[in-house]
Amino acid sequence: MSALLRTLRCRCGSVLCEAEGAPILTAVCYCADCQAGGRRLEALTGAGDVLESDGGASYLTYRDDRFRVIRGAEVLQGHKLRDTAPTQRFVATCCNSAIYLKFRPGHWVSLFRNRFDDADLPAIEMRTNIRHRAADTPLPGDAPAYRRFPPRLFLRLIRARLEMALGR
Repeated sequence: MSALLRTLRCRCGSVLCEAEGAPILTAVCYCADCQAGGRRLEALTGAGDVLESDGGASYLTYRDDRFRVIRGAEVLQGHKLRDTAPTQRFVATCCNSAIYLKFRPGHWVSLFRNRFDDADLPAIEMRTNIRHRAADTPLPGDAPAYRRFPPRLFLRLIRARLEMALGR
């Protein structure tokens, strides 16, 4: 496993998290849920930006076993769009900073890109669900863009699960 360790924190510094190694994927998602969830979190009192200027949610996605909350777990609160939703977006209630998204029963966590301390983050690898993108600005040409979730994304998640099972 790589010795690379990235840290992310809430805006006030009460919550500190670590992500180890390379992410499974770096992506911007424009699905209706990511946009609605981002807007809901941005509406919290004193919250900072969650969504990119074009409405997408930018993530670094890590395996569960490569992410940990070092400090402040007690102030993290999950938000669901619907009671039955498999996805929760976790916010540091101390300053209403969006920290990560957890999909159940998945084996990964998607960390909000703007919460990382490191200015040298990996490039965006894909933009997903652009069919829901409402921005009038041109789509950035920095990565392939897909109307839905592409097979490539699922292949990466499957590979990560296999590597976890094999202890790699």
